[in-house]
Amino acid sequence: MPSHPSKNTVLWLLALSFFLVILDSAIVNVALPAIKTALHFNSATLQWVITGYILTFGGFLMLGGRTADLYGRRRILLLGIAGFILFSLLTGLSTNAPMMIAMRALQGLAGAFMAPTALSILLATFEEGPERNRALSIWSIVASGGAAAGVLLGGLLTQTLGWRWCFFVNVPIGILAIIALDRTLPPHIAESSDHNLDAPGAVLVTLGLIALVFGLTSASGSGWTAVSTLTAFASAIILLVAFVFNESRVTHPLMPLGIFKTPNIAAANLMMLPAVAGALGMFYFASLFIQNVLRSTPLTTGLYFLPVPVIIGVVSYQAPKLLTRFGSRPLLISGTALTTLGVYLMSLINAGSAYFTAILPVFTLLALGFGVLFVAIVIAATTGIPDDEAGLASGLINTSQQIGGALGLAILAEVASSTTVSAAAHGASLQAASVLGYQRAFLTGAILMALALVVAIFIIREPVKPAPGIRSVGL
Repeated sequence: MPSHPSKNTVLWLLALSFFLVILDSAIVNVALPAIKTALHFNSATLQWVITGYILTFGGFLMLGGRTADLYGRRRILLLGIAGFILFSLLTGLSTNAPMMIAMRALQGLAGAFMAPTALSILLATFEEGPERNRALSIWSIVASGGAAAGVLLGGLLTQTLGWRWCFFVNVPIGILAIIALDRTLPPHIAESSDHNLDAPGAVLVTLGLIALVFGLTSASGSGWTAVSTLTAFASAIILLVAFVFNESRVTHPLMPLGIFKTPNIAAANLMMLPAVAGALGMFYFASLFIQNVLRSTPLTTGLYFLPVPVIIGVVSYQAPKLLTRFGSRPLLISGTALTTLGVYLMSLINAGSAYFTAILPVFTLLALGFGVLFVAIVIAATTGIPDDEAGLASGLINTSQQIGGALGLAILAEVASSTTVSAAAHGASLQAASVLGYQRAFLTGAILMALALVVAIFIIREPVKPAPGIRSVGL
């Protein structure tokens, strides 16, 4: 890493802050059965433990990133972490289902201000080029490995200390992060001189994104043609179109549309949608497959996922050398190709598949692909961005990630459910029908990854080196 010690410290603290957000979106999956029993959830409302978090997280990311640009990244990050700690504690102390859902939603709200702010501070701290590439390699280790690590930690905590510790664990980590960041970050980090918040734009984009995420999550439970799903999608289209119209006319837009003139911004965000849809959906259903079909315990399931973050960490840390030698576009293509192949191979597993001979080799292939893919895609989405729009660019790529995750879960859940029901109706046993449902879900994930590969090959271009004078503000 860069030789400046304060930069190294800041980087690891920012990565730790982001890890809390990523961890909390994954750690709860393994704990859901225990939460259902303890708080008397029914099958229809249990999904809101996840949906409540995703709704506010995905909905407020754009506002969170731009707020950091306008009102101070240091201030917004520290307030976001403080809120995340408080709501994590209250989530762990929940005594009934409504309280759990409400606290999870507030957790997501705090996370929506943490994630883009932390990334924007990173962009403002490290100069564009090899230095920033190395910093983003650490960031990508957290981004792509955090979900897999969450499955492991969730299984460990649920089976040993109980499901409440999946939320309590955030408290000491968050407090340490606040103390360290308060001592390390300077008061002003490349903030915008314009402090005018586009309130109508903020309302329109937040409500529009919430409606979109709600539609996607509703589709996974109620179906794509349900009234609630169609109403949410229609509302999202109207609100987001109104947002774009508003941004084209106001003096101080929340999202200056000129940002999309920067090469690769639109393409990288477009690529992020199917890439995360295929990746997150695959890991979610792989966890269910290992528990429900292979009959593994939560702890064993977590241990099965352990090689994934380890390999991703090693590969991502070496990715800057590959970026310097080959550029980001070849890494985008090769990383997406490896993950597409890996997700496809997951569709070939069955009830008789052994972990070490069938699943572990595929997990290894996927980890190799993810290790280079997410470093390259974040670089493509943030190269050439002015310092005062770093939060906006961070909010955009994080929003694409969350929308992609919700999209993937909705599509794969629908495919798995309809396939299982159809197979059972045609005489297949419950286990055979379930396995076929998982296989079709994995195959659909591979198709989504293939769409990301098409974008990488035909739309993404190799970023040009920054022009003289365009520098990031170091600490």
